[in-house]
Amino acid sequence: MNLYSLMQRRAEEAGPIRVGVIGAGKFASMFLTQAVNLPSLHVVAVADINVPKAMDALKRTGWPAERYAATSLQQALSSGGTHVTDSADSLLELPEIEVILEITGNPIIGTYHALRAIDNGKHIVMVNVEADCMVGPILQRRAQAAGVVYSMAYGDQPALISELVDWCRTVGFDVVAAGKGTKYLPEYHYSTPDTVWDYYGFTQEQLATGDFNPKMFNSFLDGTKSAIEMAAVANGTGLIPQDEGLQFTPVGVDDLPQLLKERERGGTLTRRGTVELISSLNRDGSEVYRDLRWGVYVTFEARTDYAVQCFAEYGVRTDDSGRYGALYRPYHMIGLELPVSIASAVLRGEPTGSPTGFRGDVVSTAKTDLRAGDTLDGEGGFTVYGKLAPAEMSLAHNALPLGLAHGAKLIRDVPKDRAVSWDDVDADETLLAVKVRRELENEFRAEHLTASS
Repeated sequence: MNLYSLMQRRAEEAGPIRVGVIGAGKFASMFLTQAVNLPSLHVVAVADINVPKAMDALKRTGWPAERYAATSLQQALSSGGTHVTDSADSLLELPEIEVILEITGNPIIGTYHALRAIDNGKHIVMVNVEADCMVGPILQRRAQAAGVVYSMAYGDQPALISELVDWCRTVGFDVVAAGKGTKYLPEYHYSTPDTVWDYYGFTQEQLATGDFNPKMFNSFLDGTKSAIEMAAVANGTGLIPQDEGLQFTPVGVDDLPQLLKERERGGTLTRRGTVELISSLNRDGSEVYRDLRWGVYVTFEARTDYAVQCFAEYGVRTDDSGRYGALYRPYHMIGLELPVSIASAVLRGEPTGSPTGFRGDVVSTAKTDLRAGDTLDGEGGFTVYGKLAPAEMSLAHNALPLGLAHGAKLIRDVPKDRAVSWDDVDADETLLAVKVRRELENEFRAEHLTASS
């Protein structure tokens, strides 16, 4: 609760925290519009393969042109300004930068950036949940060995959900389920970049701002992003996904304790201690009353009868039994909240959420009948969507993780709605991300074999 005072003291005693940003999309823009007015942070550089795009991001988020006119990293350091470059490696190698924000959304390049940051002794805030849910446990372990922090991004749902779970456990409640809200109908799984704007209803003026990437927004819609984020939550909290994945239960905030509990207790969950998405739409397309589309939640159970009595005395909304309660946050502010992660990593040496094991995975699932010779186009595309699965089930089926589905060429037909396996594609085993993923899978199998013997 004293991060702000710690940031002020740090700025007075040693200058602002020095930050490097990789990726200049919507999330980065939201961070930048906060950072421009935070003297306790110095954005030394912004790296993006599209330099004009990065320049535009700074301009429209309130940065005066003279603030990002530095022609070199050294000039940026000496002047307190910001350098814009297409070289992420230059940021990763600069000793003065203390923390890297990986915001590319590309799981393959994000894995590389994370490892380079760790090897160069930098904390890393992994906004790139796509990479985190694919290889995060390995990245976290390497960061710990190197004495740096590997962190989820505060403001994004996984970190906020993990915070609610941590609160529950700290005060002594049993966690039943945790997750977030979204707009969902079953047909959305088959949405493509060609149909996505019809579902969202954005105007042409909004789309013209440059903040709206059709594949990224389609990932939000088709269930992929939901699976990615819930896998990250599972890996960070110890909650285990349901065998069916996500059910996208239609429910409003008032009924969270009643529905987000086990089926044998009158709820919808097939497992206790799990993650679940809730929908802001009923299956007939009508809106859920008091939905949680933009927010996050946790449901929990009191352990004693006296705690149940306290629920009643203090107006806690519960299920019919009076034992199950819920806490929720109605919205999240994405990159606007990211300074919390930066300050926590540098000033406290603590992540705002981080993987502690491999429990949830995101399986590439065919959107349509795919044929040998087809090339998968990854997250939010035309060919596959991501489906959440317990890691044990994913590995038992040799499933191809969604993060490696971009550019993979099929060598066998895959029917619609079936998981794509490693055996279905010609995987490039020389890729760093593939090597790290194989390392994670081999370690998980070895640990599981040891535990079961």
